[in-house]
Amino acid sequence: MELKRGEKMTMRNKYRKPTTFHCNAGSRCSPSVVVWSLVGFLVSLHLYSLVSHNGGKVGDVQFHTSHHTLFRELEEVEEENIQIPPPKGKRSPRAAKRRPKRLTTLIDEFLDENSQLRHVFFPDMKTAIDPMNDSGNDSFNYYPGRIWLDTEGNPIQAHGGGILYDESSRTYYWYGEYKDGPTYHAHKKGAARVDIIGVGCYSSKDLWAWKNEGIVLEAEEANETFDLHKSNVLERPKVIYNEKTGKYVMWMHIDDANYTKAAVGIAISDYPTGPFNYLHSKQPHGFDSRDMTIFKDDDGVAYIIYSSEDNSELHIGPLTEDYLDVTHVVRRILIGQHREAPALFKYQGTYYMITSGCTGWAPNEALAHAAESIMGPWETMGNPCVGGNKMFRQTTFFAQGTYVFPLTGLPGSFIFIADRWNPADLRDSRYVWLPLIVGGPADRPLDYDFGFPVWSRVSIYWHRKWRLPSGRRGLK
Repeated sequence: MELKRGEKMTMRNKYRKPTTFHCNAGSRCSPSVVVWSLVGFLVSLHLYSLVSHNGGKVGDVQFHTSHHTLFRELEEVEEENIQIPPPKGKRSPRAAKRRPKRLTTLIDEFLDENSQLRHVFFPDMKTAIDPMNDSGNDSFNYYPGRIWLDTEGNPIQAHGGGILYDESSRTYYWYGEYKDGPTYHAHKKGAARVDIIGVGCYSSKDLWAWKNEGIVLEAEEANETFDLHKSNVLERPKVIYNEKTGKYVMWMHIDDANYTKAAVGIAISDYPTGPFNYLHSKQPHGFDSRDMTIFKDDDGVAYIIYSSEDNSELHIGPLTEDYLDVTHVVRRILIGQHREAPALFKYQGTYYMITSGCTGWAPNEALAHAAESIMGPWETMGNPCVGGNKMFRQTTFFAQGTYVFPLTGLPGSFIFIADRWNPADLRDSRYVWLPLIVGGPADRPLDYDFGFPVWSRVSIYWHRKWRLPSGRRGLK
């Protein structure tokens, strides 16, 4: 069914009666005994629910112990101790706008292109990841925040993107915004932007060395009324394959320079490397749509998830069988929580999602969410970031998520893919790829019921340098 504006959904039981414990007259009722009895009951109930959730297979409940030994080196996170230097010279207007009279924070330093810490957040070309000129020991290592070169020696341009594994060619394809143009402001109060150039595509056999396949969906230079005219906005392209039609389908956020169009665009191609034929744009379900993603479930049904109602909530709904339109079914989730940049994934029948707050190009705290049904209800699990320092965790390691990619053959293991935006020079925005592991108990109770959820904790581990476990290159 299609929800109307203003309609609210809630799963909280506002009329729950308080639980009381009665003691017989003349007897002593120790509070600690009562508390520990209740804790024991809850633990037993939680273990029972875990076994039931896994079809009664106790081995599934114990899976994470052996799984974590394989990834122990990835879970031994690195800490950061960055000292803010004293002011030196004139600070940029961008940093000055953030209340310069208060104490300078790491976020201020991050946003200041003249900061003495610039090299910490945006290392120069000397430290670039170069798969064609590695020094042996650096092969297959990921360095979050460094420049990442393609096989031709040029910085990869695939921002806000996602990964598609193509079964027929046994190849990974990385699609994203091609931002290799000058950064400017459309008007005085406008956000930093780059004219649309198109959607870039890169191919790889190992998720590390990427070949530039060119721009698979190009901007329009002349027709100013066309959605893809260079003066407009194209963000967060995602591609999935439709087995029934044999088409590769791309969805993306389409907008004007003032972000008032708030629509999605759809394009199709016969090949993963394009060219993609742009079909049209629309506001899904009649609602405004900005940051978005698409997710293809195990049964082949695809879903769109998008920020709506001025980014105050997310909407989710299935696509048609050909993946070219939405159906009439939609559900409003995370109402009033102001989340964007959704990245959805699935593990052992549970749906998970990473979102960010709404702070423009500035980094903010990620949150993990989970649901037993993709249509909800969705529950917030908390900040998934582990390591670095408090500021690193509160800023998602100075990045914003865009996609979560499963590692086949490594159950419960994923790559969290994020962008470290550089609003002073958007073409120089960096990629932050980090290990994401689903395992261990969730650390907050359900919002809508008494007890703890059956799903596991989501953890994104910070590393300055990391690689996939030995022998896991080219996982498919």
